[in-house]
Amino acid sequence: MKAGTVLESTALLNGDFFEGATLVIVEYNENGAMGFVINKLFPRKLNELAEFSQTVPFDLYDGGPVDREHLYFLHTRPDLIEGGKRVFQRMYLGGDFKSVVECLDMDVIEDSEIRLFIGYCGWDAGELEAEIAEGSWRVLPKNSF
Repeated sequence: MKAGTVLESTALLNGDFFEGATLVIVEYNENGAMGFVINKLFPRKLNELAEFSQTVPFDLYDGGPVDREHLYFLHTRPDLIEGGKRVFQRMYLGGDFKSVVECLDMDVIEDSEIRLFIGYCGWDAGELEAEIAEGSWRVLPKNSF
């Protein structure tokens, strides 16, 4: 497995956070894996969070059950957002969030070029592989995200 792998939950995960989830892995190494659920909208928009009340309404995604106190983001615009880490293909994780807000407010970044997440998904070494082996996740074809 590697960063950029897309997984889809199976019926084994029905009834928990991951029911119906599609997620993308953004980091995979000997310590484990990190990813984001990419198909579940969070029930509030960015401007509905107190610290961003002056910004434009922008969709947030429910990225995962871990560290739900922070925003994370994936983007394809390192020319506009400095400091991101290239995680696969043209996709970058994080960077200067002040630039993100400015780009959103000035409408210079497209919805398809950035996705904001509340929380993330994380697995210790071997955990995700075990969940795939038991049938909880199905690995989707390349370029599914």
